[in-house]
Amino acid sequence: MQDVTGDNTLLHISKRRRTAAWLVHLFTASGAAWGLLALWSIHNQRFTVAFWFMAAAILVDAVDGTLARQARTKEATPMVDAELLDNIIDYFNYTMVPAFFLLVSGLLPFGWALLGGSLIGLASAYQFTQPDAKTDDHFFKGFPSYWNIVVFYLFFWQMPPFVNLAIILFLVLMVFVPIKYIYPSRLEYVSSRVWVRWAVLGASVVWGVATIGMLVVYPGINPLFVFVSMGYGVFYFLMSLYRTFFPVKLVKKRR
Repeated sequence: MQDVTGDNTLLHISKRRRTAAWLVHLFTASGAAWGLLALWSIHNQRFTVAFWFMAAAILVDAVDGTLARQARTKEATPMVDAELLDNIIDYFNYTMVPAFFLLVSGLLPFGWALLGGSLIGLASAYQFTQPDAKTDDHFFKGFPSYWNIVVFYLFFWQMPPFVNLAIILFLVLMVFVPIKYIYPSRLEYVSSRVWVRWAVLGASVVWGVATIGMLVVYPGINPLFVFVSMGYGVFYFLMSLYRTFFPVKLVKKRR
């Protein structure tokens, strides 16, 4: 039975607001199309093209939450579970697409690719179903299934397959270690200082530009892009580790 109060509330929402909310949902769902294109490219062994489609999916995921909050989708389209939609798309793009990449690309030792891909699928399935996978203070709990980014670095560095397998196994274990990782678009609890939050956001944008730069020049190497991209990864982990043990306590302003 539907909530009559909720239906009455909907009557007061303008058509423009409802349209904006549906467009945001459509934008989020478009991530599935980018993921499918990535799978198609991986199947055809066009790996660099696949990374461009993965990058498009990451871009959608990076901004759709902000758009949803601006459009107030929970009020304008309460019949759609936006968080569930987002989780479905994220699991597909951040877990299953890179798992398939490992099956096809030869990054893992012969005979081990299926195991490696299955383990990240299982570990991420566990994580995505945890109520506190995203904490109340807007962090990811445990390694946040950035498997598309992981396979990009493994592909870029072209390390021995057993080294790649060891990295995958280590990160699978890190899914279950309750370190709180920064949620790049929700930085309220990263610092109580506004300029620090803007600096972290800016660093995330610079990382994205540098990582795209690595893809543009591949198979060549630009040392600046590599330094910035990898340096941000180290900073991200150390900042996350610090905030795990020294969380920010925001003081609510009195009226």
